[in-house]
Amino acid sequence: MYRTIEDFISDWRTESESTLKLLKGLTDASLGQKTYNEGRSLGFLAWHLVLTLGEMGSKMGFVVNAPGENTPTPEVASDIFTAYETASESITKLVKYRWKDAMLDEDIELYGEKWKRGYALASLVKHEIHYRAQMTVVMRQAGLKVPGIYGPSREEWTQLGMQPLP
Repeated sequence: MYRTIEDFISDWRTESESTLKLLKGLTDASLGQKTYNEGRSLGFLAWHLVLTLGEMGSKMGFVVNAPGENTPTPEVASDIFTAYETASESITKLVKYRWKDAMLDEDIELYGEKWKRGYALASLVKHEIHYRAQMTVVMRQAGLKVPGIYGPSREEWTQLGMQPLP
């Protein structure tokens, strides 16, 4: 749970930059990749991140600059990148200018439960990380290069002249 707006903003910028690194690596052809026939596609996972910013943001009382909840997944990867970039920056500005540190311990209703505002922000960050991890697996299956997030990816170890872990 966040106790200061600045702590959230700092984490959010780091995490959204990491998400943008992943989204930048998507191709139009890769958006249909699934881990199994009934599974979610890479495009769905990426688009879900975009839509969640608007959906969850609205539950926190914000009007996020994001596509509506039922907006279909784009067929063009760069459209997902652009929509995410816009929505993420919108979240940053809304939290920074509309909420104050003292508000983070206040309850709001999300998904039929009472959540502290600071917890809601932490959940948004964790949701981002969770779906991003799923995307890296599907990206590998699609033959895409996976960028390092919390450290070098296998390919980046090699580029650094180091032996990747087995």
